[in-house]
Amino acid sequence: MTWFEYHRPQSVGEASDLLRMDDAVALAGGTDLLVAVRHRAVRPALVVDLKSVTDIADGIEVERDRLRIGGHVVMNRLTRDEHVNRHFPVLAEAAAVVGSVQIRNRATLAGNLCNASPAADTAPALLAYGATVIASGPDAPRSIPVEEFFTGPGTTVLGRGEIVTAVEIPIPPTVLGSAFARVTRRRGVDLASVSLACTLDVSGRARFGFGAVGPTPLLAQSTRDELATDDGWSRLLAVTSPITDVRAGAEYRRAMLHVHSRRAFQAASEELRAAT
Repeated sequence: MTWFEYHRPQSVGEASDLLRMDDAVALAGGTDLLVAVRHRAVRPALVVDLKSVTDIADGIEVERDRLRIGGHVVMNRLTRDEHVNRHFPVLAEAAAVVGSVQIRNRATLAGNLCNASPAADTAPALLAYGATVIASGPDAPRSIPVEEFFTGPGTTVLGRGEIVTAVEIPIPPTVLGSAFARVTRRRGVDLASVSLACTLDVSGRARFGFGAVGPTPLLAQSTRDELATDDGWSRLLAVTSPITDVRAGAEYRRAMLHVHSRRAFQAASEELRAAT
């Protein structure tokens, strides 16, 4: 049995103060934290339950030129939301493969990011869409581009006492083509061996978010013209560094990355062509 103190604060300020204590951890949906505590991979002295924090939103709203997703929003809410499906379908698709339906009713988008798994299912989509993480804490709130958020497996740039209160995604000014791909060991509930998201705009600019092929989720950018050559694809994929682990070998990951990146780009190109 692992013993710890449990607090359920009502405000971001109160939660932030608690999280500044030694060995304090935040609990959002708890789908990753509770497993880690049960296996003693994490031994918290204090668990700070964020579910009652009233100034963390649980809604999804369009604010001028961006979509704001509150820190309490769970995966199943993302899969059903009309704004997400209209503007960011790849994010809805990625959210739909997070764990089981029971997990998706508890797991939050903010928690998926803060857990900082290299295989986080929603991270590639957020990278491809150019999302920003909103963090609040002891100091003024700050905006962090998703590509700058992860620092290593399980680690982020969040400071002591900082909490992710929202994720914002700029609504594209013109139509985008997009695609999502994911390779797992088996069908059903499993972590990705390779995952990626691709967006392509009318100017030919392509953004790829990659998961499970480096120490963090990764962003790579290119153009339609550059990706007309093998050299262009080699430069794009040079940001990745697949490893061998229990889910897949490095060579297999590299092969799947090459295949599915090209397929996703082709699918995004076809979608863009059909929409313009």
